[in-house]
Amino acid sequence: MALTRDRKQAVISDNKINEKDTGSVQVQVALLTERINALAGHFKTHKKDNHSRRGLLKMVSLRRKLLKYLKKHAIEEYNKLTDKLKIRK
Repeated sequence: MALTRDRKQAVISDNKINEKDTGSVQVQVALLTERINALAGHFKTHKKDNHSRRGLLKMVSLRRKLLKYLKKHAIEEYNKLTDKLKIRK
C-alpha cells in the first residue's frame, strides 16, 4: 500500500521544517502515520493478511522509536507533532 506521489508530497509539505526538508524526524513520522492509517483500512477487508501485518508492525515500531527520539531531543516539537497527527494523546 504505497502512497501516491501527490499524497506523499502533500504530507511532506505539511510537516517540513524548512524549504529543503524531506527527511527530518517530523516528516518521517508523518509519512509512517499515513502509511499505517492506509494499512489499517486494508486489514478491515483482509483479516488474514499476516505478511502485510508484519510490515505494519515494523512501521509502528519504527514510528515509536522516532517519536521516542523526538521526545528526548525536542519535547515541544514532539507535542506539536502528536497533536497535529492525533497520535499518543
